Amino acid sequence: MGVIETKNLTKRFGKLTAVNKINLNIKEGEIFGLLGPNGAGKTTTLSMLATLLPPTSGSASVNGVDVARDPSKVRHSIGFVFQDPSSDEVLTGRENLYLHALMYGVNMGDVNRRMDEVLKLVDLTQRQHERMKRYSGGMRRRLELARGLLHEPKILFLDEPTLGLDPQTREHLWGYIKRLSTEKKVTIIITTHYMEEADQLCDRLAIIDHGKIVALDTPQNLKKRLGGDMVRLQMRDKPNLHKVRKLRYIKNAKYEEGVLTLTVDDAGAHLQEILGKVGSVASVESRSPTLNDVFLHFAGREMREQEGDGSFFEKAIQSNNR
Repeated sequence: MGVIETKNLTKRFGKLTAVNKINLNIKEGEIFGLLGPNGAGKTTTLSMLATLLPPTSGSASVNGVDVARDPSKVRHSIGFVFQDPSSDEVLTGRENLYLHALMYGVNMGDVNRRMDEVLKLVDLTQRQHERMKRYSGGMRRRLELARGLLHEPKILFLDEPTLGLDPQTREHLWGYIKRLSTEKKVTIIITTHYMEEADQLCDRLAIIDHGKIVALDTPQNLKKRLGGDMVRLQMRDKPNLHKVRKLRYIKNAKYEEGVLTLTVDDAGAHLQEILGKVGSVASVESRSPTLNDVFLHFAGREMREQEGDGSFFEKAIQSNNR
């Protein structure tokens, strides 16, 4: 039995289905990713698992507890780091942690020890007495992470934890997250639309689009499923797709907006023959598959960049007002 399990988990807002019959089984100590474009239903899924939203239908259990039947017990075993910082800017880092400890009923005999531990974990010991309004974006995310860990949760939900951070700070935060999993044995569920983040961090991930899981596996296995190298040809003329698809080493072929995208078994050995078959080519790119290729394969298009997952709530309000 997984530490998190869902069965046909569904959330509807009026006529809009934000999450559509999602089935998950997440293991203890696993870093599990929900990867998808903003607005795909990732945050809505996390919100149901964290008891912030009730499911419309289906079921979910967290640490063996049904989220609908006993939400209070679920909340005691989880931590949640939201997309937007929710700490008080007027308070110092340590004061924010102390306030969180009071809210979660942390034993007062342990609270100073716990604050020291989490501040050390996220490298904020030297800055703990400064007001949060003086913190950089990366420091604020690290404080949010420390706050989510203060009451020693078995499960930690991270909703777009590195959104808006520079690449260096993002990589540092990845290191903290990995340490939580390996050293503290915390089960971590992370939502992201960053391909590199999902590839670097996640033991397994579910690719979500329009509220549905379109693929679920390890990042490496998902890329292997494509079955070859990716070849992208900028065409001067429309190619003969029928002729291309008849080649035995072509696993998949798609032509869109002047670009022919091929999945090829050993592109290096066959590229010259391909160029002789497809017609007039302006440019050629050949590489190993990426998670973006995986998303394109399963969802039928590249990852789209929209406003945040909160757009589901906005669309729901619009849907209900029609």
